[in-house]
Amino acid sequence: MRIPLEVTFRHMEPSAAAEARIAEKVAKLEQIYDQITRCQVVVEAPHEHSRQGKLFHVSIDLTVPGTELLITRGHNHQSHAHEDVYVAIRDAFDAARRRLEDHVRLRRGDVKHHERPRVEAEPE
Repeated sequence: MRIPLEVTFRHMEPSAAAEARIAEKVAKLEQIYDQITRCQVVVEAPHEHSRQGKLFHVSIDLTVPGTELLITRGHNHQSHAHEDVYVAIRDAFDAARRRLEDHVRLRRGDVKHHERPRVEAEPE
């Protein structure tokens, strides 16, 4: 991995295994776009809820030339899938991959730009 990776764990003990999984995911993002200059990942376990287990929240902040991509996943109270930190990490990095692929397509000019409809001036 060439880019600086910052991983922060909030409201939970740091996990070497989770950090290793994050490093693997970042390496895959680098294969898609090798101009990532910075990656900051925050894994957060909110306080316990009485009716639900911990729902992990993962945010990824990618800096690429010309812009910053912020991806957040978690706190989805409809699904209990994010009770597993690895599922939350997977979902966040899947979203990051899609956003990065969209960014790469835009940079290459692969995205079609539709012409705006002409607005006719009203006669006076």
